Amino acid sequence: MSALAAAKQQRVESLCVAVLSGGRSSEREVSLRSGKGIARALRGELVSGRALPREVLEVEIDSSGRWRVDGEALTAEVALARLSRVDVFFLGLHGGEGEDGTVQGLLASCGRVHTGSGVRASALCMDKLATRGVAESVGVRVALGLCFGSAEWRADRGGTLARMEALGKDGWVIKPRFGGSSVATTVTRERAALEAGVEAVLATGDDVLVEARVPGVETSCGVLGDRGALPHALMPIEIRPAKGEWFDYAEKYSADGAHELCPPQSVGEHSIARIRSSAARVFARAGCEGYARIDFIVPREGTEEQEPVMLEVNTLPGFTERSLLPQEAAYEGIDYTALCVRILESALRRAAVGA
Repeated sequence: MSALAAAKQQRVESLCVAVLSGGRSSEREVSLRSGKGIARALRGELVSGRALPREVLEVEIDSSGRWRVDGEALTAEVALARLSRVDVFFLGLHGGEGEDGTVQGLLASCGRVHTGSGVRASALCMDKLATRGVAESVGVRVALGLCFGSAEWRADRGGTLARMEALGKDGWVIKPRFGGSSVATTVTRERAALEAGVEAVLATGDDVLVEARVPGVETSCGVLGDRGALPHALMPIEIRPAKGEWFDYAEKYSADGAHELCPPQSVGEHSIARIRSSAARVFARAGCEGYARIDFIVPREGTEEQEPVMLEVNTLPGFTERSLLPQEAAYEGIDYTALCVRILESALRRAAVGA
């Protein structure tokens, strides 16, 4: 019996689950923390009295791409054979090949069940330029933007800088087209900082996406959903940087980082409703499954709130207990363990439909 067919007959308490974390992306350390949290939750270390998997394994993908199983570094193919008893792979990976559809494609090609979105949606949402198009196709606003690679930059630095400068009067956000966790991202109002920001992105080997900086209230909205069903957008969370002006890596992950408020306190009910509606539409059009987190800015002109501006889609968002999606779920009465179980159940439903 294939893993997909077997999954149709299973309940969570009968599962052997492998939590995958680590990987080779710049978000490796966060992924390791997410994986530890997920494994603890599924083993019942956070709450008791809930139906949980019968066995939970932790599998780290190391910085060379090897899968570490029982302390042994293996190729992915050998590791999957060794892990034949695993019913579902819970993806605690972030960024890079863990989030861009590569690992999803490997697992799908072997008939293995995994949590979260499939290959197509994962690859699409990892591409911030493509995601902008998805948002616009469902009437969701995005900032003015420009994308280019190293060849264009080297050939016409002056012209590219001029196009960047023309994007807006309130500054710029310079970020990798495919990266995450704000790594190599620059937010600035100074023209003199543009070149350094571009070079920082190009040094990662990525294309550069430059967007007009949109002053306003930064928010994020988690979405839960299954294939063929209407997605449920959670209550958004407001992000107030504790020290800097924006939600950079330190603000995201340090103990004294950003203040996160759920529900948001700096935007009104109408904007909250618009964020939730926009997040659900983008999630559905992109073909996301299981869960995702979609980030927005709510601009202000004077005292008036404008239509939310989408920043990006995260198909495998941070999953530490302090991460945004678990906080939003908790507001709706879904604790961290229940959220993990819900995501497992979603993977089983997708397997049943796809088998």
